[in-house]
Amino acid sequence: MSHTPLPQQAVIAVVGTGAMGAGIAQVAAAAGHPVKLLDARPDAANRAVAGIRAQFAKMAEKGKLTAAAAEAAGQRLIPVSSLADLADAALVVEAIVENLEAKQKLYADLEAIVGTDCIFGTNTSSISVTAIGAALKHPERLAGLHFFNPAPLMALVEIVSGLATDKGVADTLYATAAAWGKTPVHAKSTPGFIVNRVARPYYAEALRLAQEGAADYATIDAVMREAGGFRMGPFELMDMIGHDVNFAVTNSVWRAFYNDQRFLPSLIQQELVDAGFYGKKTGRGFYDYREGAAKPVPQTEAAQTPAGKITVFGESTAADALADRLQHSGLSFTRAPEVDGRIADIGRAILYVTDGRSATQRAAESGVANTVLIDLALDYDKATRLAISAAEQCEPAAVASAIGLLQAAGFAVSRFIDVPGLAVMRTVAMLANEAADAVNQGVCSEAGADQAMRLGVNYPQGPLAWADQVGIAAIRDVLANLGTSYGEDRYRISPLLQRAVFAARKIHD
Repeated sequence: MSHTPLPQQAVIAVVGTGAMGAGIAQVAAAAGHPVKLLDARPDAANRAVAGIRAQFAKMAEKGKLTAAAAEAAGQRLIPVSSLADLADAALVVEAIVENLEAKQKLYADLEAIVGTDCIFGTNTSSISVTAIGAALKHPERLAGLHFFNPAPLMALVEIVSGLATDKGVADTLYATAAAWGKTPVHAKSTPGFIVNRVARPYYAEALRLAQEGAADYATIDAVMREAGGFRMGPFELMDMIGHDVNFAVTNSVWRAFYNDQRFLPSLIQQELVDAGFYGKKTGRGFYDYREGAAKPVPQTEAAQTPAGKITVFGESTAADALADRLQHSGLSFTRAPEVDGRIADIGRAILYVTDGRSATQRAAESGVANTVLIDLALDYDKATRLAISAAEQCEPAAVASAIGLLQAAGFAVSRFIDVPGLAVMRTVAMLANEAADAVNQGVCSEAGADQAMRLGVNYPQGPLAWADQVGIAAIRDVLANLGTSYGEDRYRISPLLQRAVFAARKIHD
């Protein structure tokens, strides 16, 4: 099997012409291939072809394609009515119902029709490629070719190898996806592959924060966007995906990993599914999308006055950014060498970046009653909002002074109930831990994990690169402290991450 891409004259067949199948067909036709479309639903393939041709015409109107190129791409789309019409296909991509038996039957039937060198590329997002291949006489020809929705716009394609997949088949699909203008990454057939596995903590930690009453949905979403740099907060994202879909994927990964606590589904989301509140598509989810519904706003602390002398300690990223922002605001302060990890004090309040302990625990262990914790930010220089928590021992005036200091530095401040790890820090630590575990288990490479999360779900930074930026030892400490706080296996630390700490290296080294 060649490791070069399939030639442009090679016929690509797409079975299943819903949004995903039609998107894949559009990508293949735009890349110059003749594309045959088949769907069991009457006239569905014809409708898909008409829709894709309309997309090409629209691209021509916008100047993204010449009129001639749009016309030629549209003419390469061929609706067909039976499996027998796919006999000359070099690659058959299925985007049918997410059901193991249906996919097995389709490819088993195709084995009697197509040539021996035809590749089977399943677009499954959650079913084992190994299991689909088990029903075939030649499972080595099958690999996952997992696009993300919408396929024409999303760059990532996961090339998933099952136990029997021939390496040459995976390499050919990798080269073909690259030739189609996509960014492919190799993955092993394990539950969730890369993206659907590594992304679970983004939802799970937010759901846990909500269940503990740390803050409301709109506030957690705002912190994840405005401090974490994510394009969408977890609750608005789940509402957009649909809880029927998101909850099903979480359950699928959880069951596939034999009920590993790390992937435990949330009772809050179960309730939404039970109610039929699937999000935007049903008008209700975490938020109310019905006409006339009030748009929730994040909880933001009222303006406070920073009372007392301000000292910024050490030269950490957070301390340097705070000093820069205070200087810009015109507020006077002094710098001092690092002391016990604090980044600043004002009056009686002492500010630290969270390390996965609650502020109350940290205050008790350090003897610093007026402990105020701030959350992680992707970039403290550019962040517009920060989450904070204060120890129960902390005097109200000290909390007010700390809030005033951060407000003077230009942050909107959202105060959380004193939960371990706050929002961005615990989420980033868990995303990095899951990515590290995927690498450790041979699912993908470090670069593949980061690339997949940036391109597949638009994270502002790959989780492993982010962990390097924060500091692997700091991430390890956050996870260890979360594990101690909750007493759960959910926060166990990946061996790969542990080794990186002990070797005093970055995780990408």
